[in-house]
Amino acid sequence: MEVVPGMRVAMLSHGERRALPRTGKSHGRLISLLTQELVSRGVDVTVFVAPADASPQRPDVKACCRENGSVLDPGIADYLLIGDLFERAKDFDLVHNFGQVLPLSCSGLVTTPLLTTISSFTLEDALPLYKRYNSRVYYVSTSDEARSPELDYLATVRPGVDVASFPFGETSQDYLLFLGDIGPDGGAVESMHVCRMTGKKLILAGTICDSEYFASEVEPGVRSGSIQYLERVEPDEMKEILSRALALLEPAACSDPLFLSALEANACGTPVIAFADRGVREIIENGVNGFVVDSVAEAVEAVSRLDEISRFSCRRLAKTRFSSQRMADEYLFAYSRILEASRREERRPWGYYEILADSPDYKVKRIVLYPGKRLSLQRHSKRSEQWTIVSGSPIVVRDDRTITLRQGESVHIPVGAKHRIANPRNELVVFIEVQTGDYFGEDDIERFDDDFGRI
Repeated sequence: MEVVPGMRVAMLSHGERRALPRTGKSHGRLISLLTQELVSRGVDVTVFVAPADASPQRPDVKACCRENGSVLDPGIADYLLIGDLFERAKDFDLVHNFGQVLPLSCSGLVTTPLLTTISSFTLEDALPLYKRYNSRVYYVSTSDEARSPELDYLATVRPGVDVASFPFGETSQDYLLFLGDIGPDGGAVESMHVCRMTGKKLILAGTICDSEYFASEVEPGVRSGSIQYLERVEPDEMKEILSRALALLEPAACSDPLFLSALEANACGTPVIAFADRGVREIIENGVNGFVVDSVAEAVEAVSRLDEISRFSCRRLAKTRFSSQRMADEYLFAYSRILEASRREERRPWGYYEILADSPDYKVKRIVLYPGKRLSLQRHSKRSEQWTIVSGSPIVVRDDRTITLRQGESVHIPVGAKHRIANPRNELVVFIEVQTGDYFGEDDIERFDDDFGRI
């Protein structure tokens, strides 16, 4: 994918995700990997990371991290981080937000376009806020199934992994693996049931989110020797454990809405047994790289069928469909579309315009019309416009009326009215266009006559 020359991107990740630690870890790994891919292609990336988050380990990636200190609440530090970014927004061509909903409220304060990646975990509770800014920012989903019909999406970009960085396990050992937060909704107990019913050993690795739950539900299995619990494992060691597992168990996809652990398992050649959740069937194909199940009983049956799956096929699928290179290509294409649509000064054969303000319920442009040029005869179904002449003396057609305007005069273009503005004189026409309504996209232009063949 060709990079827009000199593209400057601010990447934002912050602590709303702390409510679910594994989700935060998934987003952190994804942002780090995407950033490295973009930088390797010549994109100028500045990463705004939350306190205590690790910045990408690349000397050519600039990171901005506001220190938490001993007195700042993590939430307050996040507000400061977002403030830092939007105060500098004019320094970037685009802001890519993985920080969920809070940055949306700042989008109307800047002209820099904002792209927000929405995963299934963040969607339901925050839907009213996403809807409010639907016409102001750009949304990308991480799966088709997890989309809301009430939002407009620029694209679906599924997560990717650096397949080459994971060792391939051609053969497996006789254990199943669970990776995730250990709490009532994490799926650890369901994994224990699967292993008990299949007679397989279970390796349990993750953060204890509920100590009482761990003591009552998990620790007895650890003491009996049927479960090996790993609280902290170095990344390289975890990759080896993942590559030797018989299968990765994903009983609660909601704890990892990006399915990064599943993709990393496939990169190692390890199949995945995942409980059905939004988007999981876009990652796992039954009998190819794992099984999608609806119950513990179905998971037990899937374990008995693991020998049907080729570990070579798992790795090949990860490489062809879920590589980090593919993910970066798709995000770069989304970036280029946004920059094309949001350039601060848009050049056209008839002149050019500059966006002065862009809010959910209004948009303001400064438009310059060259001598002897005119815009198309058109109408809008979702917005009205008010034109105020700054300089020049244009002729405006509005339905069956022809109006000559001079400096300081205005004309109103209601919704549904056919209209056109022309510059018959040998001087520039400059006017301010104020759009009001609920949608301001270029696809709300119905053309009837055009000098430049755009009908």
